[in-house]
Amino acid sequence: MLPSDHRLRRRQDFATAVRRGRRAGRPLLVVHLCESEGASGPGSYGVGDPVAHTGLSSTDPHSTKESLSPVRAGFVVSKAVGPAVVRNRVKRRLRHLVAARISGLPAGSLVVVRALPSAGTADYADLERDLDSALRKLTAPRGNRPRSTGTASSSPTGAGQ
Repeated sequence: MLPSDHRLRRRQDFATAVRRGRRAGRPLLVVHLCESEGASGPGSYGVGDPVAHTGLSSTDPHSTKESLSPVRAGFVVSKAVGPAVVRNRVKRRLRHLVAARISGLPAGSLVVVRALPSAGTADYADLERDLDSALRKLTAPRGNRPRSTGTASSSPTGAGQ
């Protein structure tokens, strides 16, 4: 189970993660990650709060002036995924998967995992694969992300195939 201080509950926090964070889409889910920028460690909050423009420090009910807030995660599973039994099973699986990976995420981050309709019929291993893939992309340093090599990029104009 995801500990209480790692849960994302407020609508404003969900909106912050989705609007200001980076996104990684996969066949079963979409993950949004909003890192607290400029927070270098304990004592970084104060008069010149480096994350004030992100809204993280002001909306986090668990933030203290002495330390960074914990990583908080929220889940969006719409009725398109299936009936209530299926939606709840998907949420339980995603909570369990995120709880095991939360220590590897940057401190003070907001994570929103949105299940797509195909997640309702997916098994645990498929959800795990997609979540790991999305988190790997989002936590990779921005300069070291692998570039996709598609067939369209092999010709200079992208045409002729």
